[in-house]
Amino acid sequence: MATAAKTARKPNAAFMKPLKPSAHLAAVIGADPLPRTEVTKKIWEYIKKHDLQDAANRRNINADDKLRPIFGKEQVSMFEMTKLLSAHLS
Repeated sequence: MATAAKTARKPNAAFMKPLKPSAHLAAVIGADPLPRTEVTKKIWEYIKKHDLQDAANRRNINADDKLRPIFGKEQVSMFEMTKLLSAHLS
C-alpha cells in the first residue's frame, strides 16, 4: 500500500475573508472587519465572560440585552448561533 504524503491543510479563503459586522454585532465584538472564525471566537469569549450558557443544557446560549437583537429570541443552540451570526456579517 502506498502512503500519501501528509500535506498541511490550507484554510478556506472564504472563512479567512474579513467581514464587517452589523451595528448589533459590533456592540458585542467591535466594529473592525474580522474573519468568521474570529467572530465566532469573540462571541464565545463574550458568552463565557457573561456566563450565558444555559445551566441545564450547555449547548444552549441564553441571550442578554446585547445578543437578543442578533439572535431574535431568548435562547439559541450553539449550532443555530453560527447561522444567525452570518446574517449580521457583510
